[in-house]
Amino acid sequence: MTLDPTDRAIITATQSGLPLVSRPYAQIATDLGLDEGDLCNRMRAMQANGVIRRIAVAPNHYALGMTANGMSVWDVDDNRVAELGQRVGNLEFVSHCYERPRALPDWPYNLFAMIHGTSCDQVEALRADVAAILGDACRGNDILYSTRILKKTGLRLRRQKG
Repeated sequence: MTLDPTDRAIITATQSGLPLVSRPYAQIATDLGLDEGDLCNRMRAMQANGVIRRIAVAPNHYALGMTANGMSVWDVDDNRVAELGQRVGNLEFVSHCYERPRALPDWPYNLFAMIHGTSCDQVEALRADVAAILGDACRGNDILYSTRILKKTGLRLRRQKG
């Protein structure tokens, strides 16, 4: 799906967050030269079409004490990875869950799930919960812990010139 210039401008104006004013949508509409109702209708349409997943507060998990973060990797039966990945992705302590191709022979893992906790011990306990869900469909796993944030943002569209 391609975005028209107005929808693209709306995404660029909101992708880093809404302005902290009493009427954020009115402010964005004014900044873009739009009617507030038109802005909201366009945003609803983009959400209905899957262009925008959701509009939500994004808490800083580090500030909330969730400082142990591990990308768990799993070697899951290819015939079950979609079904089991959905179950893992639904866990409240998993923020990201992906199926990815293996890089054999060195990297046998095809399911990735970011687990957040307040300590490595807690993350290991949560990892055991994931292992229990995967059961005998999982042939192996590992975890890669974050040591330092180098960059942390969602996808950002570039402003178009012109």
